[in-house]
Amino acid sequence: MNQDHQPTKSETSKPERSLAELLTFASATFILILIVGLVVYNWFTQKDQPPVLSVTRKGEIRQVKGQYYVPFAVTNVGGDTAESVQIIAEIRQNGQAEETGEQQIDFLSSGEIEEGAFIFTRNPNKGELSVRVASYKLP
Repeated sequence: MNQDHQPTKSETSKPERSLAELLTFASATFILILIVGLVVYNWFTQKDQPPVLSVTRKGEIRQVKGQYYVPFAVTNVGGDTAESVQIIAEIRQNGQAEETGEQQIDFLSSGEIEEGAFIFTRNPNKGELSVRVASYKLP
């Protein structure tokens, strides 16, 4: 009598995958390929473009306890990240700068929007208000 038991083919074969397992694997593989494809596409089409910064006034000027709050939003619509973004607001009357304010944003990546507010002691509605990006540096 031979005590060495040889496994049969059914004992050594791997169990078959269920339809749910196959669909889950196919879906996960498709999503992974899609993400990798988008990253590669973005890498080839996005050349090193410099930052393009725009600032807009956002919302109404409000007055609280004798101070005027001027909200703004700055957006980087360019390619690269900008660091040390400097925004300047100025109230001018009769051609003279009456009051100025400065804001510094540490960094602004592509497509990012940052919001803030300038605070003035003079009423911006009684003069000419300008808000602009003054400078930035590349990382």
